[in-house]
Amino acid sequence: MATQTLVETIDYVPTIFDFSPMHLTDEQFESLCRNHPDLNLEMSAKGELIIVPPTLPYTGEKNSDLNFEVQLWARKDKTGVVFDSSSLFTFPNGAKRSPDVSWVLREKWDNLSDAEKKKFSRLVPDFVIELRSSSDSLKTLKKKMTEYIENGVRLGWLIDPLEQKVHIYRATGEIEVLDNPEIISGEDVLVGFQLNVREIW
Repeated sequence: MATQTLVETIDYVPTIFDFSPMHLTDEQFESLCRNHPDLNLEMSAKGELIIVPPTLPYTGEKNSDLNFEVQLWARKDKTGVVFDSSSLFTFPNGAKRSPDVSWVLREKWDNLSDAEKKKFSRLVPDFVIELRSSSDSLKTLKKKMTEYIENGVRLGWLIDPLEQKVHIYRATGEIEVLDNPEIISGEDVLVGFQLNVREIW
């Protein structure tokens, strides 16, 4: 039986600045991030600048566990590259996002030039994980997951320790919600990868 995690849920309202009239270029956004390294910034497809709050230690530990598990599998599988939550990707719709864990096929990564790899690359992960913390709005995370899939992510997991559920998003548009699962599978994207979710609770 899983142990219920007692964490108070506090929906965080992110700080958002509407930069859409300015039409920031990729270079301007990158410069803004580099000039404010103490801030974790994202940008919506509408051009809204979003200040993402720092990860709380409790969630940071779980994020680290997730990244380790995917990295451990990826080192044996060797078909892709794993990125942590500090990695920002530019999606086809113009949004710039930093999933908690991302995995990209090695072929796609190797096709980028060295210069592209050192920027906020226009690169769509094949697989992403978002881990809900006590300060995250579930509604906001669901919208992010939908955006990932609409922009080419093939498989996404929204792991919610607060409700002990996993929301699985697939390229077909199907969304499956698992109630307190023990094991979840990487299916045909992360072939052979399995995660014991109850260790994350």
